[in-house]
Formats: sequence, C-alpha cells, structure tokens
Amino acid sequence: MKKKIEVTVGRLSDVLDRFEQAWQRGVVGSPRSGEVRLTFESLPVLLKNLTPARWKLLEAVKRSGPMSINELARVLGRNYKNVHTDVVRLVEIGLIERVADQRIAVVWDTITAEMKLAA
Repeated sequence: MKKKIEVTVGRLSDVLDRFEQAWQRGVVGSPRSGEVRLTFESLPVLLKNLTPARWKLLEAVKRSGPMSINELARVLGRNYKNVHTDVVRLVEIGLIERVADQRIAVVWDTITAEMKLAA
C-alpha cells in the first residue's frame, strides 16, 4: 500500500479538533483512518521547513533508498554539515525516518499539500 502524507497550513485549533475526533473514534473502537497530516501554522513556516534544497534531498533519498548522511551529501554535492542540519529537521517533522545503522529513508510515496486562504 502506498504511504501518503498531507502537508497543510492551518490553525492549532483545527489540529486539536482533528486529534479529538481521532481520539473519540479510538474510544468507541472505530477503525483508524490511516490519514497522516503535518500542519504548519503559516505558509512562511512551511516554506522555512520544506525548502527547495530539502525537497531535492527528499527526492534523492526516495530515489536511491536508505543511505547515510555522508552518502547523501556526496549524491547532492552539498556540504555534510548543511545536509545533516536538513536531515535532522526533516526527521523532527516526520518526513524522513532513521532506519538500520542510522541510515535515513523516506517512507512516503506521496506528499500532498493543501493551503487554504484565510477568510
């Protein structure tokens, strides 16, 4: 099954409402939706975390499979320290996972984005 994550821009109250709904479904024994969502408070915050360089990094890891940060820096032709900083942040927000031997992997097949304009 393909794994998908949705990246959105939204309010904290919306995130808390979705959490409460998921909790209530769990309490009554309803099946989990399988929905995975990463929400940022604003478009500038999203763009700060998901820069063009980080997007290329995600694509390279997905294309090549699990690899070390050192290997990734070589593949991208970038400085190790900068790649390490990007990887740490992408792990923190859940777009990259650490696997065996501290290698990194992208488990998502699809990343979709939704950004609503404030009314």
